[in-house]
Amino acid sequence: MTAKIESLDEKDGAATVAGRWAFLALLAGNISLSVGALFVRLADTGPTASAFWRMAIALPFLLALAWRESGGRMPPRNAIVVAGAAGIFFALDLVAWHIGILQTKVANATLFGNCASLLLVIWGIFLARRWPRGWQALAILLAFAGSALLMGQSYELSPAYLVGDLLSLLAGVLYTAYVILMQRVRGTLEPWTALAISSVVCVPILLGTAMGLGETIMPQNWTPLILLALTSQLIGQGLMTWSLPRFSPLVIGLTLLVQPAVAALAGWLAFGELLGPLDIFGGMMVGAALVLIRLPNRRAAPI
Repeated sequence: MTAKIESLDEKDGAATVAGRWAFLALLAGNISLSVGALFVRLADTGPTASAFWRMAIALPFLLALAWRESGGRMPPRNAIVVAGAAGIFFALDLVAWHIGILQTKVANATLFGNCASLLLVIWGIFLARRWPRGWQALAILLAFAGSALLMGQSYELSPAYLVGDLLSLLAGVLYTAYVILMQRVRGTLEPWTALAISSVVCVPILLGTAMGLGETIMPQNWTPLILLALTSQLIGQGLMTWSLPRFSPLVIGLTLLVQPAVAALAGWLAFGELLGPLDIFGGMMVGAALVLIRLPNRRAAPI
């Protein structure tokens, strides 16, 4: 009996450690994704063309990783269809978001692009068929209040950002569909395989859209595009895709709000977009929400 108890304790300890690493991976993926807006602004191609290069540069590496991961075996057909559908939503998300980035502030584009956080919380409530309580409810309140503070002042002072904000909002809706589909398919496919399939679908859609919009396709300076592919697609989406099946929609949604906080800091450092006391306080509120959502007493069925 003692041996069984010790074995269970060891398993619980291992699961706790694995959960901590997975949560760190989820945070790191969001932080890496949040700097992508800077590289889109710095790229000398059109906005949709930069999204195409993000996918195209990363694709050979994703295919190689997927081949190694799967041993060269063909994934199930149903899983390919779901991952491909996720790729369509992701491509449309990138079109809307990359165009929106150039018509609003970095922090605004990232915040509205991450309205997926709210939509995922709503999705989680729908699946669980219950309202969040306790720490979950407080974490949600802090996260969204903090995010509102991060962009509230700048938006009120800059109504010219409206088109960019709306495009970023559309991107967030599309990204929600992408995350839901990828979380579903990760029950069947390993992370690199799922990401490679969705990326393959993205590439022709993005290239065709960029050409249709008459954008500049070929860059003179490859550095921003290479960094965009590395930070956003390989590291950011790679860590996100690996983490998806390990967390509830509530946790995934709230961690998405790391992106506007980091983007606000990056916009201040790179473009001089001023951070005031309310912006800083808003970022602290988002951080507090992430601490609350990971407290040990979260044993109630997660949303």
